Formats: sequence, structure tokens, C-alpha cells
Amino acid sequence: MTKLSRRQFNSMIGAAGAAAAMPLTAPAFAASHGGKVVIVGGGFGGATAAKYLKRSHPNIDVTLVEPSTAFITCPFSNTVIGGLNGIDYITHNYKALKAIGVKLVHDMATQIDGAGKQVRLGGGGRLAFDRCIVSPGIDFRWGAIEGSDPSIITTIPHAWKAGPQTLLLRNQLRAMRDGGTFIISPPVNPFRCPPGPGERISLVANYFKKHKPKSKILVLDPKKKFSKQGLFKEGWAKLYGDMIEYHNIDKDGVVRRVDAKGMTLHTDFGKHKGDVINFIPAQKAGKIADASGLTNKSGWCPVKQLTFESTRVPGVHVIGDAAIASPMPKSGFAASSQGKAVAAAVASMLGGKTPGTPKFVNTCYSLVAPGYGISVAMVYGFAGGKIIKIKGSGGLSPSGASDQFHFQEAEFAEGWYKSISNDIWG
Repeated sequence: MTKLSRRQFNSMIGAAGAAAAMPLTAPAFAASHGGKVVIVGGGFGGATAAKYLKRSHPNIDVTLVEPSTAFITCPFSNTVIGGLNGIDYITHNYKALKAIGVKLVHDMATQIDGAGKQVRLGGGGRLAFDRCIVSPGIDFRWGAIEGSDPSIITTIPHAWKAGPQTLLLRNQLRAMRDGGTFIISPPVNPFRCPPGPGERISLVANYFKKHKPKSKILVLDPKKKFSKQGLFKEGWAKLYGDMIEYHNIDKDGVVRRVDAKGMTLHTDFGKHKGDVINFIPAQKAGKIADASGLTNKSGWCPVKQLTFESTRVPGVHVIGDAAIASPMPKSGFAASSQGKAVAAAVASMLGGKTPGTPKFVNTCYSLVAPGYGISVAMVYGFAGGKIIKIKGSGGLSPSGASDQFHFQEAEFAEGWYKSISNDIWG
């Protein structure tokens, strides 16, 4: 890919955002209709959709259903695990959404009844809707590997849903002896945040280098390759020497059995005992998606990519990690970009209008160390009934870049996180 300048890419983000939001910005249209929209899930996708829909269309009744009173982000959770930030840094509340008129319901949505146009709540209540937007995130395919079930997370955390698991893994690493072994086993594709395991390996290595320099990291990866692999490995060689031992599918990296009691992962040709183990299971759409008939055999949710309306349950739109939105990755930025586009589409449909053609953006920054960042970016359009990559719009950090370049990328990473967090929850 050609590396775009930061100014060029920011310009493209602005253009894509404007295109997605255009139907939301006409005051006469905003005042011409109402309707009830229930949004399930207060993460990057759902909270963005709620904010942009209500702010631009105050006549629409917008209700956000989210069991937690605060949202803890997976982006930048690796900085908590690596001891660079506290959990408060990645924790956000919903006060700003409430202030603009979004109704907050802190309850668990248990089922979406598309035919009856109702969301059923764990507390027994029901919420009627004209349109429903669902951003349910992920769930895990427990049992796909022998010994992997929810009971192991108190010993072998996945930390792929930020919160208590993030803190558990951080504390296990702190308590680990110097000279111990940390084993991480990333999941098969597709999964939330493809570069996430690479960043986690990096920031754990950074922590070890500073505090437990005799320790080792063993990676058992069931895939052939991983996102930004060349850039990560370049950084690992430069910063961490031989601390990280990486095995992929061609080098006995496939875990066949998890022994939580013995703190051991078994592969085809051996067994690997760790002092701390981070086993990340294979994934699927969040539980409510399956309970509501939104998933297909893949475990993910097929959608009409123009509006993200479910192909299985009319009137319900699925965004974020749960949606089949290829070639877009399952990332926080992608979910937020989809949230803006779907807010525009839903507003148009409630007003009897044809939704506009969306554009989407994704950029993903990763930290190899504090002051050493890498990134990948892409702008997406829509043609032939599906999302497409816009030719020439992508950017990838170049191999062999200077220390100053990587320092700037790390600064951009922090700026991106603060900016998107403020845009959604601020």
C-alpha cells in the first residue's frame, strides 16, 4: 500500500464523514418526522448511532439499552495490561448522551422481536420501536477447543472484553516471577481487533523489559499470519531481542487442549506450561444476536451493506463487530463509522426517504512500545450492493521507518483515542 500523508488521510476522513452524515444535516428534513428507535449496546457502534441520530434529529425518540453505566473500551486496554495506563483512562460514561436527550435504559436486552417490533429486557420490560439498531459486540465459541469453557477465565483470562478481565491479566503479570513464561494464544479469523494480539504481545514485552527482563513470551497462533505482522516483528526484533518466540500454524502453533488447572496448553506436538496464560477463544456475534435470529451458520450477522439492515430480521440494523461487513475489519473505528452511516440511513427510512450512499473509514493504530507506533488505514465506498475499498486510499506504516516516524505514530494513536472517545461519549 502507498503511505498517505497524515493531512491527506485526515482530509479523506473528513470527506467520508461528511458523506455519511449528509442526510442528517438538513434542518427542514429533521423537523419533518419522528419515530422510535431503540439501540442495543452502548459501545463504539451503538453509542455513536445514538448520539448522531438524536443530535441531528431531535424529533426522533432514541433509547439506548446498555446494562452498564460506564463503557470500558477494548482499544487502549492493552496499555492497561502493560502498565501504561489505569482502567479509568479507558472508562467512559453516558452523561453526554443523556444531556442531548437520548433515553438510557440500564438493563440487559434479552431478545429483539422483529415481527412485534419490541426489545425484551431482562428486568421484564419491553421497548417498542419503529427501527432497531443492534451493536452487540462479540461472544466466544467456548468448547471449540477441548478444555475451553467459561470456567477457565478466573485462571486463564481472555481479556478480550475490557473490564475485570483486563485487570486480572494485568495483576497476573505483575505477580509473575522474573524469569517466568507468558503464553498468549490468539484466535482464528474472524475476530475483534485483528492487530490486538500483536499489540498485546508488544506491550507485555515492554513491561517485561522494564520490570522482569529474564521473562519470555511464547505465542501460539493458529493462523498463517496476523495483521501488521511485518511491522510488529520488525519492532520486536529492534526492541525486545529474543524475548518473543512466535509459532504459527506451520510451526505447531495450534492449541488442541487447554488445561487450566495445570496451566498448560497442548498442541499437536507438545505441551507448553506457562506462569501466565492468555487464551483468546474463537468468536461470534454477541449473545442477543443469536437469540434474536440475526445470525447465520457463521455465527455472525448478515446485513444489507447499504443500510446494515439485517437480511434475516427486517427493521433491525446490525453494526459493529457482529455484522458481516467485509472488507471492513471488526474494529472500534469501523463500528463508529458504521454507526454514523446507519444513523443517517435510519433517519432517512423513518422519513420515507431513500438512504444515501455511504462512505466509511477505518484506521487502526498499534503501540509496539511507548513512543513507537504503527498504523493501517482505509477509506471504503459502496458499489454493486456491497462495501468496497476505495483504490489508492489506504495507508500502512512503512518498513524501516525512522524512530521519529514511529514516535509521531504513537502520538497520533493517543490523539486518535482521545478524539474518538470524546466524539462518542464526550
